[in-house]
Amino acid sequence: MSTTVAAIEVSSLRKRFARTLALDGLNLSVDQGQVTGFLGPNGSGKSTTIRILLGLLRADGGNARLLGGDPWHDAVALHRRIAYVPGDVSLWPNLTGGQAIDIIARLHGGADKVKREELLERFQLDPTKKARSYSKGNRQKVALVSALATNAELLILDEPTSGLDPLMEEVFTECIQEIKAQGRSVLLSSHIFTEVEKLCDTITIIRDGRTVEAGRLNELRHLQRSVVAVSLDRDASVLVGTPGVNDLVVDGKHATFTVSEAELGAVLAALSAYSPHSLVSKPPSLEAIFLRHYSDPLQRPVSTRTAGI
Repeated sequence: MSTTVAAIEVSSLRKRFARTLALDGLNLSVDQGQVTGFLGPNGSGKSTTIRILLGLLRADGGNARLLGGDPWHDAVALHRRIAYVPGDVSLWPNLTGGQAIDIIARLHGGADKVKREELLERFQLDPTKKARSYSKGNRQKVALVSALATNAELLILDEPTSGLDPLMEEVFTECIQEIKAQGRSVLLSSHIFTEVEKLCDTITIIRDGRTVEAGRLNELRHLQRSVVAVSLDRDASVLVGTPGVNDLVVDGKHATFTVSEAELGAVLAALSAYSPHSLVSKPPSLEAIFLRHYSDPLQRPVSTRTAGI
C-alpha cells in the first residue's frame, strides 16, 4: 500500500460550540500501515476530532484529510473505506447479533463471510441471540466483529475494548496486529495505556483541544527520566550528591532514583565503584509521559512537538 498519502492528516483543526472552544488548532497524523494512539482525558477534544473525521461535524477551521479525501464533502465514499467502533455501542434490540453485524458491515462495504465466522469464534459471540439480551461486552463484540470483518483501509476505534474481559482484550490485540501486518491503518483512542503501548507505532497526546505531544513512543521516552532501583554493598546514602541522580530515596543498602538518558552512562560508571548487587532500570511508561501534561491543571500548553511523524 502506498505511503505517499497519509491515512489521516489533520492540521490546525478548530471547532467551537457556543462559548466552548473544543478544538484549538489540533494536529494529528496517521501514516498508512501504522497504528496511532490518540490520548487525552474526557473533554480534551478526542470525540470531537473523531466526529469531524467521520463527517458528523464540520470543522470551523484548519484542515482534515482522510485517505486523501475531505471527511465532510466525501463522507459517503470514505465510509466505504473505513470502519468505526465506538466505546458505547447501541444496537437494534429486536435484531440478532448476526443481523446487526451484517447491517453495520454493509455500511463499510460488506463483510468477508469467512473472516466474519472466524471472528465470531475468536470473540466467543453467539450471533443468534437478540441484541436486547446482550451485555455491554457482547454489544462491543458486535461492533468489533462488524469492523474487523471488513477490508477497511482505515479503522477508527474509540475505546474499542470497553466492557471486554482480559481474554477478549488479548484477542482484540491479536486482531489489530494482524491488520497492521496487512498494511492497513488504525487510529486508536484508548484510556488503557498498556494497550496503546503494545499496539501503537506513534502516540498523539492532546489537552484542551491542542496537540501537546506527538511521536514514536521511544522518542517521547527520551524526554523523561528512567527509574533506577539499585542495591549496593554499603549504605546507599553514598549516592547523595552524585551528578545525574535525581529524586533519590534511600532504604539502607537499597535506593531508587531517576536519571535522564543523557546522564545514565555517567551514573552507571559512578555506581560501579560501590559494587552493586542488583540494578533494574525502567524507561518511563506511557502513563508517566501522559500525566506530565496533566499533573498541573492550571498549566496550558503553548507549543506542539511533532517529532518522528
